[in-house]
Amino acid sequence: MVKHFKSHMIVIALAVLIAASAFQLSSFLFLLFIPYVAWLLYKRVPGPIYLAIAVAISILFLQTMPKPLPATTQLTLQDVKISGATLRGFALAERQRVYFTYRFQNEQEKQRYEATSLYGLQLQTEATWATPTRPAHRYAFSMASYIKSKGAVGMLEVTTLRVTGRSTSFATRLATQRFNVARHIEATFPKSLQAEAQALLIGLRDDVDEELTRAYQILGITHLFAISGLHVGLMTAILYYVLLRLGVRREHATVLLIIALPLYAMLAGGAPSVWRAVTVTVLVLAVQLKKRRIAVDDALACTFIFFVLWHPYSIFQVGLQLSYGATISLIYAQRLMQYFPSYFAQAFLITTVTQLAVYPLILYHFFEVSVSSLLMNLVFVPLFSTIILPTTMALFVVTYIAPPLATLLFTVYEPLRTWLTVFIQALTTIPWQLWTPGRPAWWGIVLAYVGVFMLVISIENKRPRLGLLAFVCSVLPLHFSYLAQSDVRVTFLDVGQGDSIIIELPRRRAVYVIDTGGVLRFNKEGWQQGKPYEVGRRVVVPYLKGKGITKVDTLILTHPDADHVEGAEEVMQEITVKALHVTPNSFQKSEVMQAIEQEVNTQKIPVYEVMRGQSWQKAGVQFMYVAPFEAGEGKNNDSLVVVMQYGKMRALFTGDLEAEGEAQLQDAILRNIALLKAGHHGSKTSSTEAFIAHTNPQLTIFSAGLNNRYGHPHPDVLARFADRATLTTADVGTIEVELSTTNMTIK
Repeated sequence: MVKHFKSHMIVIALAVLIAASAFQLSSFLFLLFIPYVAWLLYKRVPGPIYLAIAVAISILFLQTMPKPLPATTQLTLQDVKISGATLRGFALAERQRVYFTYRFQNEQEKQRYEATSLYGLQLQTEATWATPTRPAHRYAFSMASYIKSKGAVGMLEVTTLRVTGRSTSFATRLATQRFNVARHIEATFPKSLQAEAQALLIGLRDDVDEELTRAYQILGITHLFAISGLHVGLMTAILYYVLLRLGVRREHATVLLIIALPLYAMLAGGAPSVWRAVTVTVLVLAVQLKKRRIAVDDALACTFIFFVLWHPYSIFQVGLQLSYGATISLIYAQRLMQYFPSYFAQAFLITTVTQLAVYPLILYHFFEVSVSSLLMNLVFVPLFSTIILPTTMALFVVTYIAPPLATLLFTVYEPLRTWLTVFIQALTTIPWQLWTPGRPAWWGIVLAYVGVFMLVISIENKRPRLGLLAFVCSVLPLHFSYLAQSDVRVTFLDVGQGDSIIIELPRRRAVYVIDTGGVLRFNKEGWQQGKPYEVGRRVVVPYLKGKGITKVDTLILTHPDADHVEGAEEVMQEITVKALHVTPNSFQKSEVMQAIEQEVNTQKIPVYEVMRGQSWQKAGVQFMYVAPFEAGEGKNNDSLVVVMQYGKMRALFTGDLEAEGEAQLQDAILRNIALLKAGHHGSKTSSTEAFIAHTNPQLTIFSAGLNNRYGHPHPDVLARFADRATLTTADVGTIEVELSTTNMTIK
């Protein structure tokens, strides 16, 4: 394995990676050059290599210098899409990339933009620069990071726009063809096959069913939906074979491929995996024309250097990281194949090495990996590469040259493909397919890769048992890292205008979730409706999985308001919930609870209607419900109110309790509360002076949405807490509090 690092291009590529990371993350990373240069000197690397590294670092410095925001509001659209009543995406302004959003004024305006290719449209706009919304928590999607990774210098909120023309660039023409191809697929393919065909042929994945996407994630075969080396290799082989059969000379066929492949990359949307596969292939073919040869790892390093120097922020793109990581592993796996002569052993080896090479990256970005992916890839990669992808390509061609024949072929192929989808979804019901240790710290990633390298090197040296032991030892700290948490951790998630609280007991002996957030939906016309935003799936679940939490011992839904419970169904679909506590009459009085009840019945989750006086204890932590006093109708004052005690520290969680409910809580146990979750998001109808005086909280948390329409927390309420410590999720985002038996710390 070490022999590969004799390549000078790989030496330069590693230096470029270090420098790009240092410029964008922390200048302390430049310290890595000390051992790196020492290693290069030890290896007696030629002097020109140092000069090449210095030039590359200089280019990176110029590329990563802060750029001023464009002064113009003239935009040329690039990668944009329409969702509901919103047009959003990337555009050029004064040759700089920006991200913009625009809300359509009416249905007719939306229809005009839906009817044409958006790429290359030139707009005159009125707009203001905006700050991207902060991520809900450290494991949630970050708009600022996304914009930066795409090379944009800022975010615009457009209020008015007017089309002034269309760019005549070659890229615009190709994008128009992509739009036409997508429309052709929608017009000729059966509905059930359209999204897959668009994803496989032109890299358009907007309409891929989320349930099916989740099934592919569980099985570890999501990459089959992304255009990558598999697609480019097959496309290259087919085109080369056809050209030769048509009598084209090999040299001319190679030239045509060098021209055609970049065009296909642009037509397919230009994802990192596509460009990586295309550029490597083109570089190898170009060198062959000169009657020379280039090692694949050198070609891969060359393309990496080019991409990072051209767009330094691309190193943060998940697609680029996984694409290069997987490809590098495939190159090095070739050395191991000599030890395994059989086809099946080699196939298993390639799949194993590839999965091992990217699993730390997958853990960092997605918090879980598919345990079954090794077996599933052995089955589905050949299936997709030899049957599904070629069949989709062939059917696409037939829809142009013989539409009636295509219709006939679809009547045969569609039922078979539908059966395969049903089979894939059935496979996801097999338990224990996902390992979810959460996002590893930097030391965890380093440790994981040390284990992988030890395993590969030991196999090369024919000592696999030693390598397997090292790999297992590297995995165990990732899986059991939660054991280092010795205190109670209470997390108030930033779910916008709603509540969601996660309680982790010491060493995660149990996990309790109080409410799951939700969106208060207001009536919209049909044209304004896009994919609904799911707080449970987008905010609560990522936090739980980011922490490595796969099981919730008790899910407590304080009352059936949408902003407290709408996300519960999504949480139950992704996370194992052992028990559900609700306030009496929740299911009978609330429509929003119907979907939750259906999910509960499907999973056979025990449901308990609880009231004042019921309690339990776990790991030295006591919990007791102090309200409601009687069964109600699921309104604010019927909220479940729970008090938690750990040593001398007490926490009180009040749901949407208002003044009337607070007046009933005069229990001695509620005096001198360390941590209080204020009732009803800080509404002026809650948190009375008498209640505050009785509970005497050290720290009060208001869970409210940024710039919410209700003005929560109300200024009058904040005035009542003027002399006390308070925090609001609207102001600071997700709040984590650690409680020991005698102290409280805000994380």
